[in-house]
Amino acid sequence: MLNPITHRWILHNEMQTLDWGRRFADFVEPAMVVSLYGDLGAGKTTLTRGVLEGLGYSGRVKSPTYPILETYSLARLYFYHFDFYRICDKNELEDSGFRENFGGLGVCFVEWPEKAQDWLPSVDIKININILDNQRELIVTALSKKGVLCLEKWQKLGW
Repeated sequence: MLNPITHRWILHNEMQTLDWGRRFADFVEPAMVVSLYGDLGAGKTTLTRGVLEGLGYSGRVKSPTYPILETYSLARLYFYHFDFYRICDKNELEDSGFRENFGGLGVCFVEWPEKAQDWLPSVDIKININILDNQRELIVTALSKKGVLCLEKWQKLGW
C-alpha cells in the first residue's frame, strides 16, 4: 500500500495560481491523471491554464463546463481538460467515449471528479483548492507511484 504524500501552499492571488501551475507543468508526465477539487470560483481552471502555459500553450484556455472536454495538442503530449460539473448521470460518461482519452500520451486534468468517481481511472495527483478570504490554499496529494515521483521531484527543487 502506497503512503500518500501531501504538500500545502498558500497562493495570494491569481498570478500566484498561474505561476504555481506553470512550475507544476515541468513535472507532468504522459498518462497522468490529476483531479481538481474546489468550489465554484476556487481557481481550478486558472491553475489548469497555468499548467498549459508552462507546457508551451499560448492560446485561450476556457473552462470546459459546457463541452465537458477541451483538448490541447502540445509538443510532448496531449492535454485533456475535463469539467464534469454538469454531469448528472454517470451513464452519460460511459456512453460518451471519454474513457479513451485516459492513458497513452495524454495528461488528464479533471474538474469536479466527484461527479464521475466510479468511472474515472486511478488518480495520480489530487489537488484541493480551498478559498480562504482573498487567498487560496492548495493541498496537493500524490496517490500513486507516478504521483509520488512527481511530488518528490518538485520537493527536490525546493518548490
